[in-house]
Amino acid sequence: MLTAAVLGTLLALQRKSTAPAGVVRRARAILLLADGESSAGTAERVGLSPRHVHKWGQRFLQHGVQGLEEKPRPGRTPKFSPGVALYLVKMACEMPDLRGRSLSQWDCKELARQLQAEGAVASISAQSVRRLLLHHRLRPWRHHLWLVPKAPRDAAFADTVRNLSDLYSRPLARHEAVLCVDEKTNLQPRTRKAQTLPPQPGRSTRVESEYERKGALHLFAAFDTRTGKVYHCTADRKRQIDFLVLLEILDREFDPSVTDIHIVLDNLKMHKGKLVRAWLTQHPRFQFHHPPVHCSWMNQVEQWFSILQRKRFGIVDFVDKKHLAERLDAFVREWNLHAHSFRWSRKSFDKVLAKCEQNMAAAA
Repeated sequence: MLTAAVLGTLLALQRKSTAPAGVVRRARAILLLADGESSAGTAERVGLSPRHVHKWGQRFLQHGVQGLEEKPRPGRTPKFSPGVALYLVKMACEMPDLRGRSLSQWDCKELARQLQAEGAVASISAQSVRRLLLHHRLRPWRHHLWLVPKAPRDAAFADTVRNLSDLYSRPLARHEAVLCVDEKTNLQPRTRKAQTLPPQPGRSTRVESEYERKGALHLFAAFDTRTGKVYHCTADRKRQIDFLVLLEILDREFDPSVTDIHIVLDNLKMHKGKLVRAWLTQHPRFQFHHPPVHCSWMNQVEQWFSILQRKRFGIVDFVDKKHLAERLDAFVREWNLHAHSFRWSRKSFDKVLAKCEQNMAAAA
């Protein structure tokens, strides 16, 4: 017979959603046995073998409800000691040159060789090195680029970021537009010395390795952040007068009822030259907004340039600069047929602003 306390515990286990499934099954078996069910009948109803029903029944008689839990298992003995893992982690967190190796960065095979060369282990595979490193969330074979910030993360920097965040995320009035402008420079035709062959069954596109250089072209583009429409022009050189051609296109394309045209563009001298300043004086509806130095990711046209690079310049093979310009025109026309904006929100800038607040709080 079960006491009221034990019965209550077993019934609670039946209702507990977080209890292990094995423990719940065993508790149900004990309840059935206590109700007079046979071992064979209990085994059939709970999904256990009669032998296991007998085993868990004996454990319950000896240890009570706690006997229904699995005993801890020792598991496989580790092949490498914690000291080897510590040695590996320390090595992986150092540049290879400090260990006398002429490598730009470690990989698993080189780390395995170095461990053996320094006598840390007699033998270890690259796969074992990888498992140990991933356990410690280390990937020394990867790298990413970063820049030391030249512009201080101060109040002025934060105001600039908030301004861009506001331009990208707030609803615009009918008389407003926000465009991102930049240049994709030195686009080369790279005429192949043999014709590029299209794909066939069992064969991919074939591109001749050798090509002829035939100058370079510069693309000036403006991306409408709300519609995704792109305005563009091309030029042989990158000068203020070439940049003004794009501004004139924008001035013609936008109806006079749009009285506030916000232009987001980087800090090139060409964008702040005498000719450009004079043009802005004559066209007061255009307002320039410059992201902070080394923050080009805040310019949405860079996202569109990445799409252009992937879809149009994956294979570079044009007859000459004229042909390249024609293909660029066609690409922009096709894009504008199904143009879409990019999903930018204030969250895109939250980390940057949080860092600014930390720096300003530390300086206070």
